[in-house]
Amino acid sequence: MADTEVKTYKKVFQLLVDNTSGTLSRISGLFSRRGYNIESITAGTTADPRFTRITIVASGDDDILEQIEKQVAKLVDVRDIHELKPGDSVYRELALVKVKADVDQRQQIIAIANVFRGNIVDVSNESLIIEITGGQDKIDAFLKLLDGYTILELARTGLAGLGRGIENVVYLDE
Repeated sequence: MADTEVKTYKKVFQLLVDNTSGTLSRISGLFSRRGYNIESITAGTTADPRFTRITIVASGDDDILEQIEKQVAKLVDVRDIHELKPGDSVYRELALVKVKADVDQRQQIIAIANVFRGNIVDVSNESLIIEITGGQDKIDAFLKLLDGYTILELARTGLAGLGRGIENVVYLDE
Protein backbone atom coordinates (compact mmCIF):
# COMPACT_ATOMS: atom_id res chain seq x y z
CA MET A 1 0.00 0.00 0.00
CA ALA A 2 1.51 3.33 -1.09
CA ASP A 3 1.43 6.37 1.15
CA THR A 4 -0.29 9.32 -0.43
CA GLU A 5 1.54 12.44 0.53
CA VAL A 6 -0.59 15.54 0.97
CA LYS A 7 1.04 18.52 -0.73
CA THR A 8 1.02 21.76 1.18
CA TYR A 9 1.10 25.11 -0.51
CA LYS A 10 1.25 28.75 0.49
CA LYS A 11 -1.31 31.28 -0.64
CA VAL A 12 -1.36 35.01 -0.15
CA PHE A 13 -4.79 36.42 0.65
CA GLN A 14 -5.65 40.09 0.61
CA LEU A 15 -8.57 41.24 2.72
CA LEU A 16 -10.34 44.56 2.94
CA VAL A 17 -12.05 44.81 6.30
CA ASP A 18 -13.84 47.39 8.41
CA ASN A 19 -11.37 49.37 10.50
CA THR A 20 -13.00 48.55 13.83
CA SER A 21 -11.68 47.17 17.09
CA GLY A 22 -11.63 43.39 17.31
CA THR A 23 -11.56 42.72 13.56
CA LEU A 24 -8.02 41.34 13.52
CA SER A 25 -8.77 39.30 16.62
CA ARG A 26 -11.84 37.71 15.00
CA ILE A 27 -9.86 36.83 11.88
CA SER A 28 -6.93 35.31 13.79
CA GLY A 29 -9.40 33.55 16.10
CA LEU A 30 -10.97 31.83 13.09
CA PHE A 31 -7.55 30.50 12.09
CA SER A 32 -6.87 29.33 15.63
CA ARG A 33 -10.23 27.59 16.11
CA ARG A 34 -9.94 25.73 12.83
CA GLY A 35 -6.26 24.84 13.26
CA TYR A 36 -5.18 26.76 10.15
CA ASN A 37 -1.60 27.98 9.94
CA ILE A 38 -0.73 31.65 9.41
CA GLU A 39 2.77 32.07 7.95
CA SER A 40 2.56 35.86 8.19
CA ILE A 41 -0.04 38.56 8.67
CA THR A 42 0.22 42.30 8.11
CA ALA A 43 -2.45 44.94 8.56
CA GLY A 44 -2.69 48.66 7.98
CA THR A 45 -5.20 51.36 7.26
CA THR A 46 -5.98 52.06 3.61
CA ALA A 47 -6.27 55.45 1.89
CA ASP A 48 -9.83 55.41 3.28
CA PRO A 49 -9.46 55.29 7.09
CA ARG A 50 -12.73 53.34 7.43
CA PHE A 51 -11.00 50.25 6.03
CA THR A 52 -7.94 48.14 6.80
CA ARG A 53 -6.01 46.04 4.28
CA ILE A 54 -4.77 42.74 5.68
CA THR A 55 -2.35 40.45 3.88
CA ILE A 56 -2.28 36.88 5.15
CA VAL A 57 0.11 34.18 3.99
CA ALA A 58 -1.45 30.82 4.86
CA SER A 59 -0.28 27.29 4.25
CA GLY A 60 -2.11 24.01 3.79
CA ASP A 61 -3.35 21.65 1.14
CA ASP A 62 -5.76 22.79 -1.58
CA ASP A 63 -8.86 21.92 0.48
CA ILE A 64 -7.66 23.79 3.55
CA LEU A 65 -6.70 26.88 1.55
CA GLU A 66 -10.12 26.87 -0.14
CA GLN A 67 -11.81 26.54 3.26
CA ILE A 68 -9.76 29.42 4.65
CA GLU A 69 -10.94 31.72 1.87
CA LYS A 70 -14.60 30.69 2.30
CA GLN A 71 -14.56 30.92 6.10
CA VAL A 72 -12.82 34.31 6.21
CA ALA A 73 -15.23 35.69 3.57
CA LYS A 74 -18.16 34.87 5.90
CA LEU A 75 -16.88 37.09 8.72
CA VAL A 76 -19.01 40.20 9.22
CA ASP A 77 -16.13 42.71 9.08
CA VAL A 78 -14.66 41.29 5.86
CA ARG A 79 -15.64 43.34 2.81
CA ASP A 80 -13.48 41.51 0.26
CA ILE A 81 -11.02 38.64 0.09
CA HIS A 82 -9.06 37.39 -2.87
CA GLU A 83 -5.83 35.58 -3.57
CA LEU A 84 -2.81 37.58 -4.65
CA LYS A 85 -1.29 35.29 -7.25
CA PRO A 86 2.50 35.48 -7.70
CA GLY A 87 2.63 36.58 -11.34
CA ASP A 88 -0.20 39.09 -10.96
CA SER A 89 0.96 40.72 -7.73
CA VAL A 90 3.81 42.55 -6.05
CA TYR A 91 4.94 41.28 -2.65
CA ARG A 92 7.34 42.95 -0.26
CA GLU A 93 8.58 42.41 3.25
CA LEU A 94 10.66 44.67 5.47
CA ALA A 95 13.34 43.36 7.80
CA LEU A 96 15.44 45.19 10.36
CA VAL A 97 18.60 43.26 11.21
CA LYS A 98 20.89 44.24 14.07
CA VAL A 99 24.31 42.72 13.46
CA LYS A 100 27.23 42.69 15.88
CA ALA A 101 29.99 44.56 14.08
CA ASP A 102 33.30 45.82 15.33
CA VAL A 103 35.36 48.26 13.28
CA ASP A 104 37.03 45.44 11.32
CA GLN A 105 33.75 43.76 10.31
CA ARG A 106 31.72 46.89 9.59
CA GLN A 107 32.83 47.41 5.96
CA GLN A 108 32.27 43.74 5.05
CA ILE A 109 28.71 43.83 6.44
CA ILE A 110 27.98 47.13 4.68
CA ALA A 111 29.23 45.62 1.41
CA ILE A 112 26.81 42.68 1.79
CA ALA A 113 23.97 45.09 2.60
CA ASN A 114 24.78 47.17 -0.49
CA VAL A 115 24.53 44.12 -2.76
CA PHE A 116 20.95 43.66 -1.49
CA ARG A 117 20.19 47.39 -1.61
CA GLY A 118 19.94 47.46 2.15
CA ASN A 119 20.11 50.70 4.10
CA ILE A 120 22.20 51.20 7.18
CA VAL A 121 19.77 52.90 9.56
CA ASP A 122 21.82 52.84 12.75
CA VAL A 123 25.50 52.54 13.61
CA SER A 124 26.97 52.10 17.07
CA ASN A 125 30.43 51.06 18.29
CA GLU A 126 29.35 47.40 18.49
CA SER A 127 26.55 46.99 15.93
CA LEU A 128 24.76 48.02 12.75
CA ILE A 129 21.07 47.99 12.00
CA ILE A 130 20.29 47.20 8.38
CA GLU A 131 16.92 47.80 6.75
CA ILE A 132 16.17 45.52 3.81
CA THR A 133 13.04 45.41 1.72
CA GLY A 134 12.04 42.85 -0.87
CA GLY A 135 10.54 39.46 -1.40
CA GLN A 136 10.88 36.79 1.26
CA ASP A 137 13.49 34.96 -0.85
CA LYS A 138 15.65 38.08 -1.05
CA ILE A 139 15.55 38.60 2.71
CA ASP A 140 16.28 34.91 3.34
CA ALA A 141 19.27 35.08 0.97
CA PHE A 142 20.56 38.20 2.73
CA LEU A 143 20.29 36.52 6.13
CA LYS A 144 22.08 33.44 4.80
CA LEU A 145 25.03 35.61 3.75
CA LEU A 146 25.20 36.97 7.30
CA ASP A 147 25.74 33.42 8.64
CA GLY A 148 29.32 34.16 9.69
CA TYR A 149 28.25 37.19 11.71
CA THR A 150 26.27 37.46 14.93
CA ILE A 151 22.70 38.62 14.37
CA LEU A 152 21.75 40.25 17.66
CA GLU A 153 18.12 40.99 16.78
CA LEU A 154 15.83 40.50 13.81
CA ALA A 155 12.40 41.96 13.11
CA ARG A 156 10.43 40.98 9.99
CA THR A 157 7.15 42.60 9.08
CA GLY A 158 5.61 39.75 7.15
CA LEU A 159 4.43 39.99 3.58
CA ALA A 160 2.48 42.94 2.22
CA GLY A 161 1.16 42.82 -1.31
CA LEU A 162 -0.99 44.41 -3.98
CA GLY A 163 -2.32 43.10 -7.26
CA ARG A 164 -0.82 44.55 -10.42
CA GLY A 165 -2.91 46.88 -12.58
CA ILE A 166 -6.44 48.01 -11.86
CA GLU A 167 -8.41 44.86 -12.62
CA ASN A 168 -8.70 43.73 -8.97
CA VAL A 169 -9.10 47.12 -7.31
CA VAL A 170 -12.06 46.98 -4.94
CA TYR A 171 -14.13 50.12 -4.47
CA LEU A 172 -16.21 50.19 -1.31
CA ASP A 173 -19.02 52.71 -1.04
CA GLU A 174 -20.88 53.68 2.10
